[in-house]
Amino acid sequence: MQKFFNKVFRLNEHKTNIRTEFLAGMIGFFTVTYIIVVNSSILAEAGVPYQGAILATIFISAAGCLIMGFWSNAPLIIIPGMGINALFAYNLVGGMGLSWQVALAAVTISGLLFMILAFTPLAGKLNQAIPLILKQAITVGLGLFLVFLGLEKGEIVTRGKHSIIALGDLGDPFVLATLVTLLLTMILIIRKVPGAFLWSLIIGTIVGVLFGIINTTSAANLSVAPWSDVLFKGDFSGMASINFWSAVFTMTMVIVFETVGLTNGQVRQLKQTEKLPRVLKASSFTVFLSGLFGTSPTVSALESGSMAASGAKTGLASVTTGLFFIASLFLMPVISFIPNSAIAPILIVIGMSMLQEFKEMDLSNAAETFSALLIIVLIPFTYSIADGIAAGFIAYPILRAFTKKEERTSPVMYVIAALFLLQFIIQ
Repeated sequence: MQKFFNKVFRLNEHKTNIRTEFLAGMIGFFTVTYIIVVNSSILAEAGVPYQGAILATIFISAAGCLIMGFWSNAPLIIIPGMGINALFAYNLVGGMGLSWQVALAAVTISGLLFMILAFTPLAGKLNQAIPLILKQAITVGLGLFLVFLGLEKGEIVTRGKHSIIALGDLGDPFVLATLVTLLLTMILIIRKVPGAFLWSLIIGTIVGVLFGIINTTSAANLSVAPWSDVLFKGDFSGMASINFWSAVFTMTMVIVFETVGLTNGQVRQLKQTEKLPRVLKASSFTVFLSGLFGTSPTVSALESGSMAASGAKTGLASVTTGLFFIASLFLMPVISFIPNSAIAPILIVIGMSMLQEFKEMDLSNAAETFSALLIIVLIPFTYSIADGIAAGFIAYPILRAFTKKEERTSPVMYVIAALFLLQFIIQ
């Protein structure tokens, strides 16, 4: 068994072992289990059958993690993207008036277009054209976003009237449980305790029990029958309409640039940049499968950092996460028992670790710095990864035009900026 895993995932070469990869994959799974319910709820608002959406979310996540693990051998978690699912439900279906079946067809076409980029030299050229400081800014912006999501999930901060952020009720048992778990998680990380995040989940769950906030309602095991309500239900009859292709354009823009930005930052943190081409191919293929499976597009999850922070270095961790997604059909009662107060601290700590990329940024050029800061600030403040990236990419060539630096801006950046601007106009 050891020889098999070592041959497939090159464990010795990566200086890791089965136990480390397995534990990291298990931790990664528990940090993203929320996607099963959250993604399904958002899709249901677009009219997608809820039980079918749950199964589609589980199976595309399982397939995505297995594909990523075996194809790219990178420890990344593939799940339906938060933000992109809202784009699917509220923009494509709610705003453009597409049925959810036609919207699924648009997702499938977007996946095909992404595959054309990923399986040709175009993706590499696109990656090379994007300045390093913008890639770093995406990592930092995503870190801030993840910190904010963790703070919100743990109810340390809340959004009140007019979406104003306010400090939560520090006397509330749930908030107290989150804060206690966060402190303990930080101590575990500082002390470099092996499997720190797994211990964090266990301790956080125990703390939840002590504070009386555990959800003791047992969730029933799922039947796979309702998946037939969404599987292969994409309706391509709308391909003759302008709305359909407008939806495809918007979805493709968001998927491609969010994925390139996300995965570039993730492989940089892993110090495995040579795996990026295969990561993009695996990601694009999974986006294509998303439309067929009956869900919104997938991305490489921000929470993938929980696996890297737990010592994962190979795709075996991703495969483990994928297998846990399959097992979640039977583990729903256990998963539902873990409170958000145990998950939120992990998100906060991972986000904080991503912020360290800021110290590597070269801030000597004002135009580049302002463009990068726009990305960093707007990703969390707009609650949209896509909008934050778009703002920085639009500003970059404009601001660079007013600098005295002799180095020319890549023509590709002008094209990217124009496409993002067009996307804003369409929306």
